[in-house]
Amino acid sequence: MLKINFSGFELECGTDEAGRGCLAGPVTAASVILPKDFQNDLLNDSKQLSEKKRLLLKTVVEKAALNHSVAHVFEKKIDEINILNASILAMHNAIDLLPTVPEFIIVDGNKFKPYKDIPHETIIKGDGKYLSIAAASILAKTHRDLYMNKIHEEFPMYNWKQNKGYPTKEHREAIKKYGVTKYHRKSFRLLPEQLKLDL
Repeated sequence: MLKINFSGFELECGTDEAGRGCLAGPVTAASVILPKDFQNDLLNDSKQLSEKKRLLLKTVVEKAALNHSVAHVFEKKIDEINILNASILAMHNAIDLLPTVPEFIIVDGNKFKPYKDIPHETIIKGDGKYLSIAAASILAKTHRDLYMNKIHEEFPMYNWKQNKGYPTKEHREAIKKYGVTKYHRKSFRLLPEQLKLDL
């Protein structure tokens, strides 16, 4: 059973990101503040759930949350500051967008930079332990997937609708065949070492 609160503060915000390991598209973060009485047996780490369940939970979370927000950090910025910094920036941006300032922040993973002077705690596998982080993982993943579906229309040959920009064999084959797009992260190794790409 996932726990509702870590810090004891009423306005505790959970934050998580999606798309860190992708070759294309943004890294997307969400922040969620849930009410103290929130319960949901289905809510879990988004990676453990089917797309159908994630979309169902997206609606549940967006309705029930006291506050929620989502922020993308795009390829150009990722290439500029690296993916770890971009992931943290996306989480900071998502917290910025919350209408209420949280009293405490719980973060999935083990890397974060202080946000203003709000206390925070990083929690490894936090999306499988705390409801607000799980909720943030659902929003980050579903919003990012919807964005990837949209840009898939522009470049259907990479099949982002299916692979969401992750380095699948099919995605790498398409990069080899068609080259890179404006949505690809140029600082990432887009092809295995032996296949050089002119960027």
